[in-house]
Amino acid sequence: MPGSRSTLAPRWAARVAVAAGVGAVIVLLLFAGLHSLLLVLVGAAGLAVTAAGVWWALVRTGLVRVLAVVLAFTAPAAVVVVYVASGLLWVVLVSLALWALAVFCGRVALAGADTAPVGTPHRTLAPPRHPYLIMNPRSGGGKVGRFRLREKAEALGAEVCVLDVTHPQDVAALARRAADSGADLLGVAGGDGTQALVAAVAAERDLPFVVISAGTRNHFALDLGLDRDDPAKCLDALTDGVELRVDLGVINDRVFVNNASFGAYAAVVQSPAYRDDKTRTTLHMLPDLLTHHQGPRLAVHAENTTIEQPQAVLVSNNPYRTDDPAGLGHREQLDSGVLGVLGVKVDNAAQTAGLLRGHRAPGLAQLTAREVVVDADTDTIPVGVDGEALTLTTPVRCGIRPHALRVRVPRDRPGVPRGRPPMDWHGVRRLALTTMRRAAGHGG
Repeated sequence: MPGSRSTLAPRWAARVAVAAGVGAVIVLLLFAGLHSLLLVLVGAAGLAVTAAGVWWALVRTGLVRVLAVVLAFTAPAAVVVVYVASGLLWVVLVSLALWALAVFCGRVALAGADTAPVGTPHRTLAPPRHPYLIMNPRSGGGKVGRFRLREKAEALGAEVCVLDVTHPQDVAALARRAADSGADLLGVAGGDGTQALVAAVAAERDLPFVVISAGTRNHFALDLGLDRDDPAKCLDALTDGVELRVDLGVINDRVFVNNASFGAYAAVVQSPAYRDDKTRTTLHMLPDLLTHHQGPRLAVHAENTTIEQPQAVLVSNNPYRTDDPAGLGHREQLDSGVLGVLGVKVDNAAQTAGLLRGHRAPGLAQLTAREVVVDADTDTIPVGVDGEALTLTTPVRCGIRPHALRVRVPRDRPGVPRGRPPMDWHGVRRLALTTMRRAAGHGG
């Protein structure tokens, strides 16, 4: 019986991946011969030297930094010169193109063969009777006014509180007062930090929560599958919405919806000079932070694993994808019930070059846990929580509250794009061979 179109597509993609991968090797061997190994070694050496140059540029100052930058740029240029001089540049380019095609088709094949269900379970509810929305007019460069969010929300029956940006206001207190006055839904048009503060109140009162993508980055909205280009479409949740149950992260009893960052980045953004000159401040502070001459020495304890003295740590509400550069900073799931932990520990140029191995790099620690404890050799440490710069007492404890937040989203929304699985040549080969064997069996 012939296979359906849905099952044949990944098998054909696997065939193309195998053929392209073999073709990449054949092109090198056929046209470069014994020089093919030298070409690969030269390319690998160029990448390693470039990575080393980047490391020295980050941890050194003055003339050494200038020379490191020059090295980082000249190393790949030198590799190209070697390829051109040998008359084999076109061979390398064709082989790389075939290899890229092989990897692309392989991941398409693996994604097509994965039939696991996608998406967070949801339920349909009646529209709220008294929704209460808090809006920050400065968020996202003034999206509240540009998209007329207040007027559109009030037309749908919502009570809207537009924050007075000239005076600091306690948005959590505003949300609690609204709940005490009978609000049956809370929502925010603002940044992720404000979203987290009101989400904590919604979870505490077991009220549905609406995210309006009026912030600058809108990471939480992205991972909820909302429309980030037109925040007004998020208001459809008030009239035709479905409810999701998602997790909340907790750091020392403070809720976060995205992540908490520790180490070099958290220290840099808390510098008083950072706001006026981000680039100069970062370049000035990084050498001492990355070499542990300044800043706290961290120790991260997650389940049965300890990461000693990482330069940077990210603890996230559900794990981020790190196997695909296109999916970096993206969570496919917000209801897994675990924190994601990403730690970077790089102490020399060789370890920096090792980061080229991606998620398998020895200097990169990836794990999941229900509880993470970050300790240090100081009483307090800088922490970035959903983009807000804080100073917390050590040890800092991070946890997860599974399914703590009821989020109401529009029924019709872009959705969360499903990332392709990491490349697995054994899986692609099995899929391609299965196709060939079945074809041989039908022909017998």
